[in-house]
Amino acid sequence: MQNIESVQEMRSLAAQFKQAGKSVALVSTSGALHAGHAALITLAKSRADVVVVSLFANPLAFGPSENFARYPRTPEADILMCQELKADVVFRPAAEEMFPRGYSTYVTEEAVSKPLCGVSRPSHFRGVTTGIAKLVTIVRPEILVMGQRDAQQVAVVRKMIADLCLGAEVVVAPTVREADGLAVTVRNRDLTPRQRQEALSIYAALQRAQEMVAQGTRSPDRIIAEATHLLGQRRMLRVIYVLMVDPNTMEPMREVVPGKTLLAIAAWVEEVRVIDNVLL
Repeated sequence: MQNIESVQEMRSLAAQFKQAGKSVALVSTSGALHAGHAALITLAKSRADVVVVSLFANPLAFGPSENFARYPRTPEADILMCQELKADVVFRPAAEEMFPRGYSTYVTEEAVSKPLCGVSRPSHFRGVTTGIAKLVTIVRPEILVMGQRDAQQVAVVRKMIADLCLGAEVVVAPTVREADGLAVTVRNRDLTPRQRQEALSIYAALQRAQEMVAQGTRSPDRIIAEATHLLGQRRMLRVIYVLMVDPNTMEPMREVVPGKTLLAIAAWVEEVRVIDNVLL
């Protein structure tokens, strides 16, 4: 496995892969790898000749009230996981190289990024799209592997790639859950046992929505009301949104279309922000 920190070196290596006719999959991460990332790398291995895992905590994706310095960094453990999963390249560019002094060019998606998390985190997706656009330009992958837990991010990036003709196919891996159903994320380590129990109500609300659809309910209002009621019973949890949307456009759905309707939930569990979703 190659460990690369230089953008120019990564560009040169990407050109070699192209010349050799090898397909490339990119798994873009912020580091602090966990089981969810492991699933992305495993899927990437099954879809391409070469797997590049980027370990890059993107400062542009953090809002002014979000502490970028506190984001966990575990480079040694990350590299070890990539080695064990047989990734081919780990790309670890410094923020100063990706966004040097005087950097002033941004990529902004103006539709899919606006609702849901875009309301409470207005600068977040601009940072995401700018960072991923640079990574795709540098690595030149045929495939970009992302996780279903970040459903809006998937939709935003897919739209950006299509609009800018960047040429990568977005492949989505199912959400990885812990034994109790909590979606795996780096933020789980910030939850106390009591907060974790509160956070599990989000998964319970999603499960209840699935049950309602299986029983024939097609009204988004009824399902949203039931999910909101379940969440409202938790004292430590403050709902940010409970919305039923088209998974590609993030526009509200007037009726549940089985297999094509996303129920997305975001909430604060005290100071920890939790998101989750399910395709109904």
